[in-house]
Amino acid sequence: MDNKELVLKAAGELFGDKDPSAVDRWVAPDYRQHSSLIADGPEALRGLVASLPEGFRYEPARVIADGDLVALHGVYHGFGPEPLVAFDLFRVRDGKLVEHWDALTPVVENTASGRSQTDGAARPAAEGTERSRELVQEFAQRILQDADYSVLTDYISTETYLQHNPEAADGLDGFGAAAAKWAGEGRNLVYKTVHQVVAEGDLVLLQSEGEFGEPVAYWDLFRVQGGKIVEHWDVIAPIPADLPHGNGLF
Repeated sequence: MDNKELVLKAAGELFGDKDPSAVDRWVAPDYRQHSSLIADGPEALRGLVASLPEGFRYEPARVIADGDLVALHGVYHGFGPEPLVAFDLFRVRDGKLVEHWDALTPVVENTASGRSQTDGAARPAAEGTERSRELVQEFAQRILQDADYSVLTDYISTETYLQHNPEAADGLDGFGAAAAKWAGEGRNLVYKTVHQVVAEGDLVLLQSEGEFGEPVAYWDLFRVQGGKIVEHWDVIAPIPADLPHGNGLF
């Protein structure tokens, strides 16, 4: 069983079957947690699973694996009064889950592009991982961190840019209009640090730290085609002042 299969099986038993005993099978004793929901350790996760309500379910959209890291993108139903779009990132060691990060945001029914926050291409391409990783890492440095928008079209396709951020329409014009609106509201896109890069085939996930009118965690998933970024999904989550552990979100 590879790491992707392991995480899917573990997540299915924990959050699909809602089986607290799955913690014993899949979670390491030193399980380190970065979620704002629960504390470190398998017992905290066991308690969360045991408390999941009737009707709770997870709707998967895509999964990518990169070495010991496996990222899930999907929707949780039942964590609260409204469905939540989520990125979950797990680190695997010796057949066990040893570390977890996540970010959640409410589902938006009416989006600027008409696309949902999770639809679109689901499976990563069979090859091209390192080319995709290199392109997105350069984009993250030059555009997101250095804010050098003069080279934006070196990285994002001018022909096809499918957008899943609920406030941005498709294409570079759609992104530009959304960015101008956010700036007018005092929500400038500021990326300070890229903490994780997870790539498989044509899909690359960035987990970053910055500001969007307040301190936030940015989770951006990009699809690369023909040497350009052609699709984007994201979750922008405020960084809470208090966490149930001392690890931070990153």
